[in-house]
Amino acid sequence: MTKFLSRALLICFFVLTLPTIHSLASPSEARVQLEKTVDAVLDELQKPELRDPAKRGAVMADVEKLILHLFDFGELSTRTVGPNWKQFTPDQKQRFTDAFTTLLRETYLEKLYGYSGETVTYNGETSSTDGSKVEIHTAVVVKGKQVPVAYRMLKKEHWIVYDVIIEGVSMVQNYRSQFQDIMSKGDAEKLIKLVQDRAESVRAHNRAQQSGK
Repeated sequence: MTKFLSRALLICFFVLTLPTIHSLASPSEARVQLEKTVDAVLDELQKPELRDPAKRGAVMADVEKLILHLFDFGELSTRTVGPNWKQFTPDQKQRFTDAFTTLLRETYLEKLYGYSGETVTYNGETSSTDGSKVEIHTAVVVKGKQVPVAYRMLKKEHWIVYDVIIEGVSMVQNYRSQFQDIMSKGDAEKLIKLVQDRAESVRAHNRAQQSGK
């Protein structure tokens, strides 16, 4: 993982746990969906059970469900691979999506334990001409610094997040650049193996840390 990605997704998931400062503008349906999830995740992370190792797993499972409902990891996978996605077989698409989802989950859900009072403001939004896509602009205060974070959302059965822009840098584009060398050779299986191995490595690290607590 690059330093950017570690910081980006950490901030990304932190935003789902922060007290919000609402603007006076009437929010769009997409922003309502985002804020609803923020509030629900915050409610979960304030439960005393989270501090109990025996009950923590159940709370985090509920947090994960909320995040997976908002973030469309299938869409994230498709856009991360880019044009080469159409060369994947249905089985390869599913295995890549599963591995990529696991990698993000194992890497970043643990970071939610580090919440320490950061705040987020909603600073406006822009939408596509047909209204099917919306970019919601926020700012997160991290250690006294304002960090701009924009959520790109797409209307499906409900509004979902398909990319996050941290300080002007796209999460999707950053991952795609990491995978470019492999994908330029059209090696889907090698890419899937790479992501699976990364996910397993992070999972093993997390389990080792938890057992050592």
